[in-house]
Amino acid sequence: MKTILVTGGAGFVGSNLIEQLVKNPENKVFSLDNYSTGKKENHVAGAIYFEGETSDIGRLVTVQPDLIFHLGEYARVEKSFEDMETVWQANKNGTFAVLEFARRHKAKLVYAGSSTKFGDGGLGRDGSPYAWSKASNTELVQNYGVWFGLRYAITYFYNVYGPHELSGKFGTVIEIFRQARLKGEPIRVVAPGTQKRMFTHVSDIVQGLVLVGERGEGDGYGLGSTEEYSILDIAELFGGEVEMLPERPGNRMTSSIDLSRSSGELGWKAERSVKAYIEDLKAVHN
Repeated sequence: MKTILVTGGAGFVGSNLIEQLVKNPENKVFSLDNYSTGKKENHVAGAIYFEGETSDIGRLVTVQPDLIFHLGEYARVEKSFEDMETVWQANKNGTFAVLEFARRHKAKLVYAGSSTKFGDGGLGRDGSPYAWSKASNTELVQNYGVWFGLRYAITYFYNVYGPHELSGKFGTVIEIFRQARLKGEPIRVVAPGTQKRMFTHVSDIVQGLVLVGERGEGDGYGLGSTEEYSILDIAELFGGEVEMLPERPGNRMTSSIDLSRSSGELGWKAERSVKAYIEDLKAVHN
């Protein structure tokens, strides 16, 4: 029996991951979530849920995990300029507490890094409070491996979409555009619209996370589609009126992906296409 803890387990990626993990009868699955963006409607039968901040993980989580998936961090680029205190609390204080918890329990840690640090030739690393916090956390995770012998693996997600996506302030591009089309509103694109992204279905991300949890060691597990679309491309796939918004700080123009470890070591690749996903959404809602 393996005891697995997922931070952010009631959120978008975390709930999809737990759905997969509980299918294995050898797994005993727990979640820690503060429900700032997670939802109790995302709870999965068979998992056990703790409520609270990751900075309080040592007090709240009463089990000794073998494996921790740390997904419970603040996760928006542009909004992070307005939410610096929250970014620090969740992504710095929270992750430090998770690292100490993993060290104390000798658990393997799978950390969800951010692909923003690879954007614009590496300039994206310091492009926003969010991007910096995530990039510096990957260094801290690596150092815990050096200093304390922590077993870890670091993954990098690329513009995840799919079931349980967030809407509103923390919404993903795909969900924001879907909601606009449902309401008959213009699809609002942040200028210039030519910024490129590699949209990856959450089911592909989950399959990659499971493999990394089982066999991954160290840094560099990129989990992303090799299909690249501009934000305007995505808006045009949804159809309807497009309205351009002013440029925003932290909005990188390009992405860069390295799948060598994910595909070479683990045999992982993204199977789902965002174009087909949007066509399916349109077919359902038309």
